Amino acid sequence: MKKLYSILSALFIISLVISSCKSDSGTDAATEVSNQTGNTNKTVKTVIGKSKASHNTDHLNTGGLKWTTFDALPDNKEKKKYIVDVYTEWCGWCKVMDKKTFTDPKVQEYLNENFHMIKFDAEQKDAITFKGRIYDWKAGGRNGYNTLAKELLGNRMSYPTMVYLDENMNKIQAIPGYKKPDQLMAELKAINESL
Repeated sequence: MKKLYSILSALFIISLVISSCKSDSGTDAATEVSNQTGNTNKTVKTVIGKSKASHNTDHLNTGGLKWTTFDALPDNKEKKKYIVDVYTEWCGWCKVMDKKTFTDPKVQEYLNENFHMIKFDAEQKDAITFKGRIYDWKAGGRNGYNTLAKELLGNRMSYPTMVYLDENMNKIQAIPGYKKPDQLMAELKAINESL
């Protein structure tokens, strides 16, 4: 009975992971789910759709906002702060935030007026140069991680996390968790008025 329960639990988890990884456009999602049954470890790998590189670009147009990457940062002539949306391809709550929070007109207006917006896949394998240092991908966790994510998140690898940087790219704060539009608005205003 225990073995049957473990198998059914694993199948339920796999179906949840698959449904949270699918995007509207049917693009990429790669996920590993481990199930321990007795003394054996089974790993199920599910791959849906296109390549990861093609899916990453979808995140840059979330909700009609114009996100950028660390590699393509604009000049900060306006002296705006930065918001870094740290996500992963498999993160279901990241996708919900993209669809329900970042599409809110008030959130969009406030972000456009007050922040430079950066999308950052914490599991990005390409090296990133940030503030004169090179950050590489390392094996570990679910799918490995980029060492910049570990630094920005203070070793708390939780997604989504909004990381706020000042005008000089110095970290102000990292705040993990899904946020509804009103919650994010309160957070944005608090950060913007803090310095």
